[in-house]
Amino acid sequence: MPSSGHRLRDVEHHPLLAENDSYDSSSSSSSEADVADRVWFIRDGCGMICAVMTWLLVVYADFVVTFVMLLPSKDFWYSVVNGVLFNCLAVLALSSHLRTMLTDPGAVPKGNATKEYMESLQLKPGEVIYKCPKCCCIKPERAHHCSICKRCIRKMDHHCPWVNNCVGEKNQRFFVLFTMYIALSSVHALILCGLQFVSCVRGQWTVMFGTQIHSICNDETEIERLKSEKPTWERRLRWEGMRSVFGGPPSLLWMNPFVGFRFGRLQTRPRKGGPEFSV
Repeated sequence: MPSSGHRLRDVEHHPLLAENDSYDSSSSSSSEADVADRVWFIRDGCGMICAVMTWLLVVYADFVVTFVMLLPSKDFWYSVVNGVLFNCLAVLALSSHLRTMLTDPGAVPKGNATKEYMESLQLKPGEVIYKCPKCCCIKPERAHHCSICKRCIRKMDHHCPWVNNCVGEKNQRFFVLFTMYIALSSVHALILCGLQFVSCVRGQWTVMFGTQIHSICNDETEIERLKSEKPTWERRLRWEGMRSVFGGPPSLLWMNPFVGFRFGRLQTRPRKGGPEFSV
């Protein structure tokens, strides 16, 4: 039981650990020191998969932007400036992701709920402290236990599987930087996609659309134009050619792709090799 002068609140009513209890405080402190010297990493299958997926998505986006949209561009400086900017954002995002994933989020040492530790806190009479029954530690204010990390985390915000770690007191800065660089790179990629779309539409409008209208107005097909065949037929006037293709006088119906479409009955016709379907 806790000594007089302070109270220990525990939902499961676990008593404080004494010196002769099964939990070895000395081995715990040494193991905690060893863990502090090593890199923090959570061995969670779902989190590791999500973290790898995050890296693959960023690398794939970098590949598309660099090799699909920028390198084929004829504007050298456009490709260089945007390529350097996007790759810098991608590197900063992945670096922030690594720092978030491999940084101790503020884990409370396990097994520090001992009488010796309680006495070292020099608590005031009547002061209430809380113990976590799952990791046997004295929970500081605003600390919460994470069931995935299996530790109490100071100022725990949430456990993020995409970084395979909790976001807490010591790594929240890196998580904010990660989300910021991802947002900036996403906006940059959207702008580049918009410019690429405008460039493609402009090319299709001036090339494919223009040649089709030219062929209709001159009453010739694209093959006949490429072969430079002399017409053996009487050429139609421009508007006559447009009316013959789109049907009827000029109107908004020319823009409607459903004009003349009818839902017919599905019929089957016997044929040697199998049934034939027609609408």
